[in-house]
Amino acid sequence: MEKRIVRTGNAPDPVGPYSQAVVAGQFVYCSGQLAIDPSTGEVVTDTIEHETAQVMDNLKAVLEAAGSSLASAVKMTIYVTNLADFGRINTVYGTYFDENPPARATVEVSGLALGVNVEIDCVALLEG
Repeated sequence: MEKRIVRTGNAPDPVGPYSQAVVAGQFVYCSGQLAIDPSTGEVVTDTIEHETAQVMDNLKAVLEAAGSSLASAVKMTIYVTNLADFGRINTVYGTYFDENPPARATVEVSGLALGVNVEIDCVALLEG
């Protein structure tokens, strides 16, 4: 099985030695996305809702560049620095799925890169 590296300018550049996503077999493995606006390179942390939306938009862009979509996501992991924000994150997250959302885990962590409050990674099926 070969792997294909995914890179798109519609999502932020990685902040370390990793790829935005890797396609292997029929799956897309997306690295955790942070709330970085790809058009400005600025970190978005004004509200947890805006931050979560930016993370989801970044994941959507990476998945689309790979030949997939959020609708084909099978597993997501949410990393959050304050579990008290879970309800607000969950409300925004839910707007990205019309039906049949993927499996998911949510984990509270002591800190995330660049001082963000939420990071989400994803595994999805390739489409087509």
